[in-house]
Amino acid sequence: MSDDFGMSGDDLEQMYQEVILEAARDPHGKAHFAPDLAKEGDTAVESSLDQGEASVRQQHEYCETGQSHQFNPTCGDEATIRVEVSKDEPHRIEQLEWDGHGCSISQASLSVMTDLVEGKTVDEAMSLGAIFHKLMESRGKGLADDAENERLDDAVVFQGVSKYPMRIKCALLGWEGMKDAVAKALASQDKTSAGEAD
Repeated sequence: MSDDFGMSGDDLEQMYQEVILEAARDPHGKAHFAPDLAKEGDTAVESSLDQGEASVRQQHEYCETGQSHQFNPTCGDEATIRVEVSKDEPHRIEQLEWDGHGCSISQASLSVMTDLVEGKTVDEAMSLGAIFHKLMESRGKGLADDAENERLDDAVVFQGVSKYPMRIKCALLGWEGMKDAVAKALASQDKTSAGEAD
């Protein structure tokens, strides 16, 4: 039996495994800027950054940075996602990087998400996030809309994850962090703009 892509379930499963293995070998966007997340919580991340203990990359002056720490207690996945969002309209995700550890699904999803949203406008990234959520709600059936499947590119292979409710959180961890980090960057821009207006 074939799905809408002309691939059997076995072909899609093999493609999924290849994406997971590739992401494990060479995770895109992974950096080392957060303290040891396995030992320390979110407040440690913030205080460590305040004290300059973690290496922080130079921020582009035309961008605002937002950061979000996400934790999945079910699986133990942890990730800190940092985005640089341009100050000019339309706001664009100029850079996305993440640090963390977890199962292969969370790590692969973070890697694929980085490739999908970096360089996109905030609106495009949020739209991709909504489509990925829809895929995760499909219970293994996938998306009926070919255009949505096309937009997800490699992320469409996570269709198989949507069959397993306990694994969906693993796949969504990075996407939730990206949305939160972007919201924080935009809120920081609003504060800066309000301060300049005073």
